[in-house]
Amino acid sequence: MKIIKFYIIIAIAFLTLQMQAQVSTKVDTKSIQGGMWVPSLLEGMNENEMMQLGMKMSVKDIYDVNNSSLKDAIAHFGGGCTSEMISPNGLLLTNHHCGFGEIQAHSSVENDYLKNGFWAKNYSEELPNEGLSATFIKRIDDVTVDIFVGVTLEMSEADKMKLINQNILKVAKAAQKEEWQNSFVRSFFKGNQYMLFVTETFTDVRLVGAPPTAIGKFGADTDNWMWPRHTGDFSIFRIYANAANKPADYSKDNVPYKPDHYFPISLDGVEKDDFSLVFGFPGRTNEYLPAVGVEQIVNVLNPAKIEIRENALKIVDSYMRKDADIKIKYASKYASIANYWKKWIGENQGIHQTKAVSLKRDAEKDFTKIVNEKDLVGYKTLLSDFERLYKEIENVSLARDYWSEVAMRNVELLGITFRVYQLEQAFIKGGASAFENARKSTISRFEGTYKDYSAVVDKPVFEKLVKLYADKSPKAYLPKNIIGVNFATLTNDIYSNSKLTTFQGASELLSGTPEEVIKKINKDKGYVFGKELHASFYNNIEPKFQELNLQIEAVQKEYMKALMEVFPSKRFYPDANSTLRVNYGLVQGYSPKDGITYVEKTYLNGVMEKYIPGDYEFDVPQKLQDLYHAKDYGPYGENGKMPVNYLSTNHMTGGNSGSPVIDAHGNLTGLAFDTTWEGTMSDLHFDADIVRSISVDIRYVLFIIDKYAGAKNLIDEMTLVHPKKK
Repeated sequence: MKIIKFYIIIAIAFLTLQMQAQVSTKVDTKSIQGGMWVPSLLEGMNENEMMQLGMKMSVKDIYDVNNSSLKDAIAHFGGGCTSEMISPNGLLLTNHHCGFGEIQAHSSVENDYLKNGFWAKNYSEELPNEGLSATFIKRIDDVTVDIFVGVTLEMSEADKMKLINQNILKVAKAAQKEEWQNSFVRSFFKGNQYMLFVTETFTDVRLVGAPPTAIGKFGADTDNWMWPRHTGDFSIFRIYANAANKPADYSKDNVPYKPDHYFPISLDGVEKDDFSLVFGFPGRTNEYLPAVGVEQIVNVLNPAKIEIRENALKIVDSYMRKDADIKIKYASKYASIANYWKKWIGENQGIHQTKAVSLKRDAEKDFTKIVNEKDLVGYKTLLSDFERLYKEIENVSLARDYWSEVAMRNVELLGITFRVYQLEQAFIKGGASAFENARKSTISRFEGTYKDYSAVVDKPVFEKLVKLYADKSPKAYLPKNIIGVNFATLTNDIYSNSKLTTFQGASELLSGTPEEVIKKINKDKGYVFGKELHASFYNNIEPKFQELNLQIEAVQKEYMKALMEVFPSKRFYPDANSTLRVNYGLVQGYSPKDGITYVEKTYLNGVMEKYIPGDYEFDVPQKLQDLYHAKDYGPYGENGKMPVNYLSTNHMTGGNSGSPVIDAHGNLTGLAFDTTWEGTMSDLHFDADIVRSISVDIRYVLFIIDKYAGAKNLIDEMTLVHPKKK
């Protein structure tokens, strides 16, 4: 062939650079921690590093296509968390906050599982959860060469991505798999490498057990992201399968799933400097952004989002504290809003504390020096391109975040108008047939939305946040209907007259022929207001953002390749992208600030030290108090104390919630659920001195199940071991 497929050559060169960067050398343990590694690519550098940290397994024990391995016990839970198999009968362990939505859905004021907990004593008492899934990874293949077929340098970025996306669909469709399995392709190293994942998804997942929020969410938002921590953040589900042990929709005839692997559970606990392996589905990191990109996040985008959510949280919290029904309705939503609000605050602090931007600037100076010395012409303008593009995209990125935070996430009425806007667009673009499909989906979604909605709460949130949007979003991207208005008058008018404040009203608006519905919704004051915001987003904000972002992604892709070529001895790991990853470290405390040192473990006595009777964050159930005073810890205590949480140097992010924390032999020692506040900046910059993950000691999980809940039936399913006593 005369045409050289340049991108195939680039892909092969990139993989060669990756292999060169993974030459193992003896180094100090701090320098080999951090990173979210693809489990199918652990041989070589990663295996040697894990051995240096104390691992006793082989990488085949972690990931093996042909034999049972740890990967077969790890499931993507609900698409946003991680979970793991802990019995041969399909018992699935994850975080309390990961199962919170399901626990809430089964709760009512009369039967409050959030307040009182829930424990099924047999299979028949386990509760089904519509829409909940658990997905296992069966195989991971490198398909980089196939994805770049036909891509050439001469193509525009838009044409390159169009062909790449076509190849992705083709490769995923052609993947060798069983009829009940699925497959997808994800990019790695900013689009320089592509991996195929073959999956198996189970959709009959039932709630088995959950502690009360006073245990599962102890410390709530005050303690979120903080250390010392004393939270029993776990819940238990069970996967059901058909008679052939294959995925099946919910049926009373389904039986507990028999996994290819489940975790033995260690009763020996952890000690300082023990090996710690976390296996899960981290969401998204951006470790290789240029300094200018990190500066924009920390100085411009995060502060805006923090202010929006802070105002929303204050209003919602004031209503939750006064009304038990509202507290139940808004518990999950409030936690979701608060989680990233506090995370962004910690991220900013961590970036400043570690001088991450300065470190990136220094590295960029070294990069420029080597590029100039070696006359690497293709890389000489990368950093200046970043500076120009980030300056161009700043205002539209900020406007995009204001729309997203106000109109999509935090003002519920505007989120409702967005769904209706999509319905109208379906009719405009697809006619009556598309409208009917969209209407059915919209009404189904609204049933869940309005179940947990209060216009009384949403109204003051609307007034406050829409005013913030008008005052602080870049003027060039503001819709005209929020410029120069009286927001108190606007809010009263909309919430007094819009039918979208109730499910009954929304149902009435959406009834009738497509033409009748379109006419009705465009007379509704709530919809008319929201429609202009959404139209402005799609017509003015999103096109400009995508145009500039596509250019930034192209530069970032080339920069990633350049970094690995310019610094061949440096360790490079792929950013997280919600695919299965391994990260490893040690059980260790840390020193967040001068004069402050945190040890690596907490105990039940710390729960009692924080106890505030009647407080929704720090109340302690009477039975747990009784067990503490009696020191009735069963076989789960440690030297007369009950371990609760511990720290490790593992590199985690959102999506790792619920991940198993695994010892050197492959046994379960803990359940990851958080990162320390100072370490939340690890999505952008990892620093082994202050980045720490927080996990529930598995012995505390067992103690709550056994001694507190009396659910011995669940303990009897598990395999409990003493690996340190062999």
